[in-house]
Amino acid sequence: MAKVTRELLLIRHGQASFHAEDYDRLSGIGEKQSRELGAWLAKCGQAPDLVAIGPRVRHRDTATLCLAAAKVEAEPLLLDGLDEVDHHELLARQRPDLAGAGQLREALKQESDPKRAFQELFVAALHRWIGGKHDADYSCTWPMFRERVLDALAQLQQRSASSIWAFTSGGPIAVIVGTLLGVPLEQTFHLSWPLVNSGMTRLRLGAHGASLVTYNSWPHLEHGNSCEWITLR
Repeated sequence: MAKVTRELLLIRHGQASFHAEDYDRLSGIGEKQSRELGAWLAKCGQAPDLVAIGPRVRHRDTATLCLAAAKVEAEPLLLDGLDEVDHHELLARQRPDLAGAGQLREALKQESDPKRAFQELFVAALHRWIGGKHDADYSCTWPMFRERVLDALAQLQQRSASSIWAFTSGGPIAVIVGTLLGVPLEQTFHLSWPLVNSGMTRLRLGAHGASLVTYNSWPHLEHGNSCEWITLR
């Protein structure tokens, strides 16, 4: 009897609201990306036996819109290990002067390229966090975050489902892919920067663990005049 191939689809959430007071909600483009993904998956004849989501609103809403477009009914499994890095805490520790409500957003408005300025600040904050010299400053250290993500992967591997869709963020995807590829820990987040909103990373779940099949694909966005739908932030 042929063995059943088991797969895990890691799906990054649709574009969130970068300039809004509440980042943790999908933008109009993010909603469109989520629906396009669901329609594409339905057209490919793919359907999940299990759906998992992280705890953020953007995870839930991406899943809701995608599943509706794919005509899939499922009660998602909530896994904290699919949560993103707490960028608010990381940035506050890196720049305490910008930790107040709205201060970072106002500071970024003064920059000629707010997204680039945010990226540079966030990279510096990640380096401080990953470096390990300031672990006492954080409620969740880098080793704790990584362990939580890999525990979520282990929980999904233990499920009997042959097809799993997991809606998450760039950080957990980078940790999982980096671990499978043996990327040095300090370079883990290099794998998160190219991740497209609503992009897919496919894993095969075998008897000896997970293996990477495809990384960061977005065929559902590659048609017509859809360049504005391909976003990283």
